Amino acid sequence: MASLVATDLDGTLLDRDGKVSARTRRALDELDRRGIPVVFVTGRPIRWMDDLWEAVGGHGLAICSNGGIVYDVATHTVKRARVIEPDTALKVADIIRRAVPGSTFALEKTGGFAREERFGGRHVEPLGIPIGPLERIVDHTVVKLLALHDEIAPETYWRRVDELVQHLVTTTWSSTFSLVEMGGKGVTKASTLEGLAAELGVGPEDVIAFGDMPNDIPMLHWAGTSYAMADAHPAARAAATDQAPPHDQDGVAQVLEQVFDLPRP
Repeated sequence: MASLVATDLDGTLLDRDGKVSARTRRALDELDRRGIPVVFVTGRPIRWMDDLWEAVGGHGLAICSNGGIVYDVATHTVKRARVIEPDTALKVADIIRRAVPGSTFALEKTGGFAREERFGGRHVEPLGIPIGPLERIVDHTVVKLLALHDEIAPETYWRRVDELVQHLVTTTWSSTFSLVEMGGKGVTKASTLEGLAAELGVGPEDVIAFGDMPNDIPMLHWAGTSYAMADAHPAARAAATDQAPPHDQDGVAQVLEQVFDLPRP
């Protein structure tokens, strides 16, 4: 039986409103009571996690920004950050800008968010964020470089960006719009989860993982048992060993109840 659960959030653990349902909360609480850690492994930055930390459980660990950060929930501190060096971020942006005009950029950092003037994200921004040329806002705390295009289809844009800069960074895509997420070379949900699991004395054969989008694929491949949601991206379903019910039908909870013989509603 698995001794560690790793799960993506949006489109996977959370319902359509981005919440942890009552059924899912019961399953997580029961696993926590049994001493089985549940690690949230998400593309979300830390700043989008405030209303979800209580669901992590007693162990208090999460992986954010597609593997860029290991976060200690109990102390609200970054335990480990896998950063992109400023020179690399600037070089990557220059390559993309030249090859795909219209690309704009933003940065997720260990301490917040910053963006170029023309970067038009789809989420409410924190007040007072740094806005300006990439050369001015980049620093040594960047864990994710974001590239956005308003006129190219999401998967087309991701594949083009990956062709251009995969030798410098790790690219992925988890949005419904044309936003490419880039971490340091070799930084994925899987590589950071592997390190965290090793610290807990757990190997891939003891991990059960859940996901739904291309940024989950390395984790779904790495884990000994992996589930893609029934409504997941086709590439994620192909990467997983098994399939879970849709995320909005408490798919993760349904699988956990079966695997760990948890009480059912």
